[in-house]
Amino acid sequence: MQKLAIFGGTGMTGQCVVDHALRKGLKLRLLVRDMKTVPNTFRDKVEIILGDVTDYTKVQEVIQGTDGVVVVLGTRNNLEPTTVLSTGTENIVKAMKEASIQKLSICLSSFLFYDPEKVPTIFEHINKEHKRMLDIVKECDLEWRAVLPPHIADEPSAEFQVLQDKSPGRTISKLDLGKFLIDCLTQEQYIRRVLGIATVKRS
Repeated sequence: MQKLAIFGGTGMTGQCVVDHALRKGLKLRLLVRDMKTVPNTFRDKVEIILGDVTDYTKVQEVIQGTDGVVVVLGTRNNLEPTTVLSTGTENIVKAMKEASIQKLSICLSSFLFYDPEKVPTIFEHINKEHKRMLDIVKECDLEWRAVLPPHIADEPSAEFQVLQDKSPGRTISKLDLGKFLIDCLTQEQYIRRVLGIATVKRS
């Protein structure tokens, strides 16, 4: 695995994904809507394509010639109804199939482990969008890994746990989440698995 496509690489978790991938010596291509959101720390170390994830030709351009894809799409703090993320996910999956690229990790939310009526009302719309994204991924035959973190904390790296089909805790360091989204691409035990991840709390 030498080159990855990253979608959502300028957000909090996305920047951690990029930083970890660069430390591993990987080449990266990012789809970015606005150059102003690209941090100076890696602006000159990655290939950047300006565009939107809802534009299929741009998604194709980003994915072409890569060995895998990491999706950390988000809405920043906008919790209004949207289908941009699921439309983008559809485009990414379609482009990966066309380019015969198998490895995919996607970051969603541990609220998907909850019964929908137990999800806090404020997160109802984004949770429905995450569910649409997960359904798109689960219906494809790519080597996908769906990672469902709880609260993503701006905290140092720590010991963390990964479980299948349930969340092991309430928080995860953004650094550990970014690291795992890269590392899981080469860990075959996680292929086509829905994964919970959380920091191990020591008493």
